[in-house]
Amino acid sequence: MAPLLVQAGHEVTGLDTGYFTEARLGDEPERPFPVLAKDLRELTTRDLEGFEAVVHLAGLSNDALGEISSRVTHAINHHASMRLALLAKAAGVHRYVYSSSCSVYGRSNEAVVTEKSKLDPQTDYALCKMLDERDISELADDRFSPTFLRNGTAYGASPRMRFDLVVNNLAGLAWTSGRIAMVSDGTPWRPIVHVLDICQAFLKTLAAPREAVHNEVFNVGRTDENYQIREIAACLATVFPRCEVSFGQSDPDQRSYRVSFDKIHERLPGFACDWDLTRGATQLRDLFEAVSLTEDQFRFRAFTRLRQLKHLIDTGQLDAEFFWTRS
Repeated sequence: MAPLLVQAGHEVTGLDTGYFTEARLGDEPERPFPVLAKDLRELTTRDLEGFEAVVHLAGLSNDALGEISSRVTHAINHHASMRLALLAKAAGVHRYVYSSSCSVYGRSNEAVVTEKSKLDPQTDYALCKMLDERDISELADDRFSPTFLRNGTAYGASPRMRFDLVVNNLAGLAWTSGRIAMVSDGTPWRPIVHVLDICQAFLKTLAAPREAVHNEVFNVGRTDENYQIREIAACLATVFPRCEVSFGQSDPDQRSYRVSFDKIHERLPGFACDWDLTRGATQLRDLFEAVSLTEDQFRFRAFTRLRQLKHLIDTGQLDAEFFWTRS
């Protein structure tokens, strides 16, 4: 996100506490911008003075992370998010673009959900997203303009790689083992969206007239990029040669939803999704070939949010509140 904002002409300062700095394939990514090495929970009004906008991506970004601590998940993903919005407003920040998630729809009975559909979060992660949207929206006024972008399930190559996302994970299996053997039946629906299209949604939101985005919610993705997980696996098998695919009998994960993305394409000026699953899978295959991805690399803990945080806690680098124990 940050390098693309710089390329678009914005003056950017990053914020990162550094849990996942090991999650890289290839060379260390360039940082053509300063980075504030600080925990979200420790920000002050002074840290935000002089900024015109906040792009809020920070948080424990995985549904499964609630397994470690529901309490800490809420402390970071909800309470600290709300505090950040209050600090930003107090510091005179005018635009606040919040990274939400289509996971707030949970287990929907609707054929296709829209921004007006009932929310049914199934995890602490999704519940915090719903609470953040509700509480931050109440801060909106003539001086403070929040926008909420409900991203589909992200995928694609990035400088800080993740393999705990469905497309990235299945692509990694296809490359390293030549087999996608799923324990589930692959019937649940997921809306997927390439990470670069997510970045474009944020860029277009920052550039949009205030009246177009003030206190609005947008689903981020393409309506024709809703897939059953078995369809994702089948597509990957065509992109990764000689990959075998098999499925189980049921799916313990009850989240299943198809999402309409008509609103963002109709109402966010200049926004369009450039990526589809086949193109994104090809990008991943080309990356794996370029770095000669091995199975050991693919399974390295840093590329999976839950495993990396457990490692940092088990080795004493993070305390029970997920604060660094080192200075």
